[in-house]
Amino acid sequence: MKHFQMDAQVAMSFAVSQASRINATVYQARYPAIRYRGLVPVDTTGPEWVKSITYFSLDGVGQAEWMNAGADDVPKVELLRAKTEATVSMAAIGYGWNVEELAQAQQLGIDLSSRKGSAARRASEEKVDSVAFFGDTEKGFTGITNNPNVTAVDAAATGTGSSTEWADKTPGQIMADVNAMISGVFTGSNTVEMIDTILLPYTQMHDIGTRQLSENTETTILSWLRENNVYTMETGQPLNMRGIRGLETAGDGGTARMVGYRNDEEVLRLNMPMPFRFFPVWQTGPFRYDVPGAFRIGGVDVSLPGAMRYMDGI
Repeated sequence: MKHFQMDAQVAMSFAVSQASRINATVYQARYPAIRYRGLVPVDTTGPEWVKSITYFSLDGVGQAEWMNAGADDVPKVELLRAKTEATVSMAAIGYGWNVEELAQAQQLGIDLSSRKGSAARRASEEKVDSVAFFGDTEKGFTGITNNPNVTAVDAAATGTGSSTEWADKTPGQIMADVNAMISGVFTGSNTVEMIDTILLPYTQMHDIGTRQLSENTETTILSWLRENNVYTMETGQPLNMRGIRGLETAGDGGTARMVGYRNDEEVLRLNMPMPFRFFPVWQTGPFRYDVPGAFRIGGVDVSLPGAMRYMDGI
């Protein structure tokens, strides 16, 4: 009977070759349930191992006034600038095999499954997704949905029994809430800023996505809102509306929160100086070979809080 023996050097060589193949496959994978990509600009510039990132939030004040050509007291615009130092932290997740798995795979001439690598990569994306939207209290990070510098207002109490919740409101009252948020940012910034993206709790998103405007039409509140709102009136572009997990209790007092903002890195960005990557295979024990993965990330920096707004109680 032929015996198969795998020594440490052979095992390491095989582990490295398998990790290279798996990692290349994993980096190409897409994760449709991960929502931060496309909704939060990601900044990967800067040194990978930087400890903190300094940014400034700006707000311009001042307005033009009538004046005489001979006058010398020209009105000036001023920038109110607040400096913030945001820390950057490292998170890690990886995968590995034991010597039995490696020996069996090599003996049978099969590739090790990429499922472990994919699961590790997926876990890293879920962590980034959570930080992007809700921050992290342990690290002192804030996300796109809970920045303290962003103005939060209550939804209008126009529903049945003076309710603010959309479940108790007519289509017209729901539309009024959305337009009030867009108009609030527009007028609050002297008509400079305009919301182009709105995030909703899944419950409210499903409600307006399935509820018809009236009994005489198949058009839903959602499809109508995307094309008929203050932003679209001004720009001719449809309003981007997306459902996000966790907004059902993100508002003041644990109420449902709607988030509106201009989706641009000038307004906000997620700092990720070191995107997720796998590191070299290493032997962690007499029978174990691991592939560590890590990324370095900060919270979401909001440079122009006036270009965002929250509405609670929907």
